[in-house]
Amino acid sequence: MANNTSSFFTEYAITVLLIDDQPMIGEAVRRMLADEEDIIFHYCSDPAVAIPKAIEVSPKVILQDLVMPDIDGLLLLRFFRANKAIRNVPMIVLSSKEDAKVKAEAFALGANDYLVKLPDKVELIARIRYHAKGYINLLQRNEAYKAIQNYSKKLEKSNELIRQVFGRYLSDEVVASLLESPEGLKLGGERRKITIFTSDLRGFTATAERLSPEEVVKVLNFYLHHMAEVITKHKGTIDEFMGDGILVLFGAPTPREDDATRAIACAVDMQLAMGAVNEQMAEWGLPKLEMGIGINTGEVVVGNIGSDKRTKYGIVGSQVNLTYRIESYTLGGQIFISESTYKEVGQLVKIDGERQVTPKGVKQPITIYEVGGIGGEYNLFLMKEEEVFIPLTEEISIQYTILDGKHINDNFSKGSLVKLSANRALVRTIPGATNGIPLPLSNLKLNFLTPSTLIEGSGDIYAKVLVESAEPGSFYIGFTTMPPSIKAGLDKLYQSLK
Repeated sequence: MANNTSSFFTEYAITVLLIDDQPMIGEAVRRMLADEEDIIFHYCSDPAVAIPKAIEVSPKVILQDLVMPDIDGLLLLRFFRANKAIRNVPMIVLSSKEDAKVKAEAFALGANDYLVKLPDKVELIARIRYHAKGYINLLQRNEAYKAIQNYSKKLEKSNELIRQVFGRYLSDEVVASLLESPEGLKLGGERRKITIFTSDLRGFTATAERLSPEEVVKVLNFYLHHMAEVITKHKGTIDEFMGDGILVLFGAPTPREDDATRAIACAVDMQLAMGAVNEQMAEWGLPKLEMGIGINTGEVVVGNIGSDKRTKYGIVGSQVNLTYRIESYTLGGQIFISESTYKEVGQLVKIDGERQVTPKGVKQPITIYEVGGIGGEYNLFLMKEEEVFIPLTEEISIQYTILDGKHINDNFSKGSLVKLSANRALVRTIPGATNGIPLPLSNLKLNFLTPSTLIEGSGDIYAKVLVESAEPGSFYIGFTTMPPSIKAGLDKLYQSLK
């Protein structure tokens, strides 16, 4: 019997089962135990039903005679030990004589004790209590183990739910850190050197204006899902999705020696993954997506930022702003890294070029490097299409203005498209123009001034001034975004020139 109490463990009664074919022995043992209020006695005179009886009464100690008709006591002992339900119940064998050989065999088969019947009352009760206590302790330990297992399973389910819920807003690494160390939820931060990674789709804002809200969300979710898979693969921490932009940390919350290396490998891998993304865009009848990536390494403050009601794990510092500035210089498909990041990785990275720039808010020029791939264990390299420029038989007159951040300059300049490639063009300025040549990596907004028989439609075209040298009075541009009708017209025009 078991009495359920409010305690953690079940309080078990000391239940004794005697198996002996002689009723006289059964009565004698019953009388010995009669005054023991916490001992419950059961008697079985038929060894053929001994095992079912034991399963029924759930004894804490079994007393079994060795000499009974129809069955050998040692064989019955073997049967008890073979039964899963009662194999661990202490067995005290009763024998009519002290026989060392029989005793040894009984112990070998699993007996816990050996008594010559009938034993002294005090000794019998003492042995029953001793073996019952050990068995009850075993049962309670098993209960505790099962309780711990159940608790662990519930805790794991709770943690998994936390991971699933918070994992939509935080990286797996941040969630794991919070689960293991809840004090990590406290507001505050620490200064740490990390590698900061940001990516952005070129011209997606203009593209989104031509799509329905449902299409915009569908495209972004598909794109961000693919990019998040790559970032997770390279152990980056996604700090934030900002529309079509992504901010990733390498070195927080967990710093690693190869943070900068993994960041660059991640960038190349993401650019390569854009192939699969654009295959889907084509199936949906949507324009091709192009992504630029900027990477920088430096000291920032990283930690929990916000208030008691709303907290964000993030980073603060001038190095974050510099990373965004570096990324802003990219065309679709490009990866630019800072000099500090380049020094972290060295010769492992393939550099396709370097240039001096003076980002807004930075006093001195800095060097940025264009990444073409990464070797070593990663062996990831970008395939660059050669831009073949073909002279136009009829120049296309344009006007353009330099974009200052998100603002459009009021000063317009005029020029002409004189050469065209698949994604770029050569612009010739008007002789004697006072505005001069735009600085390399400047962002431009262009409009056609004269219609072309091959290009239908109108609208704003956005481009970036390239660093490649051009003939005097000219400069190269790379298109970033334009209306689909103009894109189709330029593609048709370029194909007609080939």
